[in-house]
Amino acid sequence: MEAWVQSVLVALALPEFGLSTVFVVALVSATLLPMGSEPAVFGLVKLNPELFWAAVFVATAGNTVGGAISWWMGYGAERAYERVAHHKPREVRALQWLERFGPRACLLSWLPLVGDPLCAVAGWMRLPFWPCVGYMAIGKFLRYFTMTAGLLWFFPGQLTP
Repeated sequence: MEAWVQSVLVALALPEFGLSTVFVVALVSATLLPMGSEPAVFGLVKLNPELFWAAVFVATAGNTVGGAISWWMGYGAERAYERVAHHKPREVRALQWLERFGPRACLLSWLPLVGDPLCAVAGWMRLPFWPCVGYMAIGKFLRYFTMTAGLLWFFPGQLTP
């Protein structure tokens, strides 16, 4: 077991590859903090083209974990909010839309500005956790794959470290 843990730590070492950095940046950017993780993924892949798939999967995992954290934040916030507030008509329409699509709406969690709050609202509405996480992962994987491949197509050529 120790050998396996050591090999994982070596593979994720910051100075060697930067995959752990990509994971942390992707995780933090999927919470309600305003930042993007695409530059970190693109930079890593540009410096280490052989890490394309590893970077896409690690970023997807980090961003999905961040989305799950947002889901739990929404779940907790709903419990506090419902005790003191009433819904406005605009909120009701948005909640009805999300209720109609259910966990599938989490496919849109990759969208800028609305994706991260969408995960929190899914938790707020107590949509099923694991289906939401699954749809988040699919949407986020497609985003990282498309964005990274597109940026590599637009900016070919290798950087020298």
